[in-house]
Amino acid sequence: MRLLNIVCSPRGEQSASISISQAFIQEYGHRFPGMEVDTLNVWEEHLPDFDSQAISAKYKRVANEALNEAEHSAWTSIEKLVQRFRQADRIVLGIPMWNFSYPYKLKQLIDLVSQRNMLFSFDGTQYAPLLTIRRALVIHVRGQSQGKDMTNPGFEHQAAYMDFWLKFIGVAEVLSIEVEHTWDRHAQETLEQAKAEAVALASTF
Repeated sequence: MRLLNIVCSPRGEQSASISISQAFIQEYGHRFPGMEVDTLNVWEEHLPDFDSQAISAKYKRVANEALNEAEHSAWTSIEKLVQRFRQADRIVLGIPMWNFSYPYKLKQLIDLVSQRNMLFSFDGTQYAPLLTIRRALVIHVRGQSQGKDMTNPGFEHQAAYMDFWLKFIGVAEVLSIEVEHTWDRHAQETLEQAKAEAVALASTF
């Protein structure tokens, strides 16, 4: 069993999303002693820019054209990141909400690895996933509550996007834990409840 743990917060030990993820991983490790954890911290990992060289390599690959040295180097970095998804049996993501969305480093990772014929295929008519991962757990952490009386569209779009993307690349089932009130007087209570929920999920994940 190989678990890809994608860390999306730069706050280290102060991060609620990291602490909840770690509670889950620790319990899951007790149940599956042979589990390997591949931690991909988007703030510490070298994520290449998806710049002109990377984009040129992308289109040349689709057209079966030869890459130059700079394009080859850019694409090699992308392939190494993709391989970590291909080797995973399960995925865990702890995601803090930033400005009603997710941290930009996570979007950078998604843009890098979401490549045709690597994590998905497209035959000109239909898309198809290329991974065969049974489950992923996404932990959504928000400083405030959405609130039932709010008139804005709410925060569902953040979770909906991650659910769509994971299923698009080949995750059969996406589980989620939504954690709110991490900035107010309910923070400690909320955090403990979320850890307990994460530990409980480990038994069936």
